[in-house]
Amino acid sequence: MTAPLLLTGGRLVDPSQGLDAVGDLLLVDGKIAAVGGTIAGPDGARRIDCAGQVVAPGLIDVHVHLREPGREDVETVATGAHAAVAGGFTAVAAMPNTRPVTDNQATVGFVKRQGEAAGFARVYPYGAITVGQMGETLAEFGEMVAAGAVAVSDDGKPVENAHIMRTALEYAHTFGIPVVEHCEVMALAHGGAMHEGTVSARLGLKGIPAEAEEIDVIRCILLAKLTGGHIHLCHLSTKGSVDLVRWGKDQGVRVTAEVCSHHISLTHEAVEGYNTNAKMNPPLRTARDVEALQQGLKDGTIDLLVTDHAPHHYDEKEREFADAPNGIVGLETALGVNITWLVDRGVLTIPQLVDRMSCLPAKVFHLPGGTLAAGGLADVTVFDPTRAWVVDPAAFKSKGRNTPYGGQTLRGRATSTIVGGRVVHTLDG
Repeated sequence: MTAPLLLTGGRLVDPSQGLDAVGDLLLVDGKIAAVGGTIAGPDGARRIDCAGQVVAPGLIDVHVHLREPGREDVETVATGAHAAVAGGFTAVAAMPNTRPVTDNQATVGFVKRQGEAAGFARVYPYGAITVGQMGETLAEFGEMVAAGAVAVSDDGKPVENAHIMRTALEYAHTFGIPVVEHCEVMALAHGGAMHEGTVSARLGLKGIPAEAEEIDVIRCILLAKLTGGHIHLCHLSTKGSVDLVRWGKDQGVRVTAEVCSHHISLTHEAVEGYNTNAKMNPPLRTARDVEALQQGLKDGTIDLLVTDHAPHHYDEKEREFADAPNGIVGLETALGVNITWLVDRGVLTIPQLVDRMSCLPAKVFHLPGGTLAAGGLADVTVFDPTRAWVVDPAAFKSKGRNTPYGGQTLRGRATSTIVGGRVVHTLDG
């Protein structure tokens, strides 16, 4: 049993309760025992001085790729979960595009058990929407949910058949889970390596138009309206997508959406020099899109911030740009990127940031955590929003080093990550 833990003098921020005040937080037996004011604490309690720092419900990332089973050379559940706590995340949800695909009860259970054995962040598996992510036959949602799946997605591939997507929304509705779509019309995106625009033309690279994302966005919103199911839209990247989600919410559709840290901080100009660490799907877009994504986060059109953490081997990224795989690692940089680009620039307040990185992910995906309320799960992130640090990929806990932020100075870093009342990461420890 873990000894009681008393966090003293921190700025307690919990938008789920409207809490933003300096005070103490007591964790006992994996639960939050007391919150706010001055707490004496029981004898033998471990104390952490949090003066000048934010004490928040544990951060939750509902979109990560942990590569296990099948690509343990680039990441494992354990190394990914370790990277998560180093970045301040107490829980992550692992996408199903593994080898084999996480499309059945056995593989879902395997990922869940690997996360429990690692002992870092909580790991919640996704199940695939279709068998093998082939887009043809629905996987057994009920069996996967029983094994621990919290959502279904064919992420990395869109579900192109509208009838299959309609049926998936109806089926998932009976289990109370979201259907999570990678929005991309392959007929428009095929062969594309970056955003279709002035930079792609100058570099001589085939581009992916914004419409390749937006057409699927509106299709999914309309199907959710038809079925009453919950559609959650992955990694939005364009202004048009934000406008469409805003319309869907105004219509009362059960649509939620997420944006990645890289899409609110970088543009397609980061690809200059054929930088494969800036190659991702969906691609980095224009400054106009970045501004719209930030505004969507601010006004609540976009619900969540995620990383789309996607590690690759060094040799895979050291290829011709068009041949290199998509994706970057993000678990260990996201908090710093979000504070630097959103909080320090006045787009979001600290409470709004915590809401979109903790409270709302828990709410949207029906996960435990996301609150500092007494009796709640003792998953807590302590972070210093003013701490400056230089991104050093060689120091990552993740096996992946593929980041466009290497060498950059960010502000804001997790100093203590606590899961179930147990300190699993300290920055200076």
